[in-house]
Amino acid sequence: MDRGYNDYGWHKELTDKGIFFVTRLKSNAKYRVVKREKIDKQKGLTCDQTIEFTGQQTSKNCPIRLRRIGFRDSEIGKHYVFLTNHFKLSAKTIADIYKSRWQVELFFKWIKQNPKIKSFVGTSKNAVLTQIWIAMCVYLILAFIKFQSKLKKSMQQILRLLQLNLFEKRDLMALLQGDPPVMPRINIQQIALL
Repeated sequence: MDRGYNDYGWHKELTDKGIFFVTRLKSNAKYRVVKREKIDKQKGLTCDQTIEFTGQQTSKNCPIRLRRIGFRDSEIGKHYVFLTNHFKLSAKTIADIYKSRWQVELFFKWIKQNPKIKSFVGTSKNAVLTQIWIAMCVYLILAFIKFQSKLKKSMQQILRLLQLNLFEKRDLMALLQGDPPVMPRINIQQIALL
């Protein structure tokens, strides 16, 4: 979750229900370090700590210990501080989970923009959910095709290409790579018989 959702009472509720989260810690959060773990600076980690909040309101809303992980992204040089209630995963894995959240957001953006469900075939809950699940399956198949083909085309470009060639009998990889269609060989002996 993003920092806009930093509700420390909610963090405690999630932890009490056994739900794990990874978010960024606000820079003005007041806390004390209870325990420090060894880190691998080669992986970009700057700290791995167990903390307790000390702010008057925060410590009342979230009286549990959480994990604070510092990470410097070598690609862009930016430093991040993550907060999680998961103590078993490695600190680098926690940083990777947060980094991967952008892919989840892109997935939901794609689902909202591309399936173009203008009207539902049925109006029952099952009919609506089935149509949405089919749209999600199409997305996953397209993502797999993109991964397998190692193309630089966007998901939208692949979808448009498939829509335009829906009734064409062509090799899928040749279509995606932009190869011209192969014309079937004409057997001259068959023409002579006609």
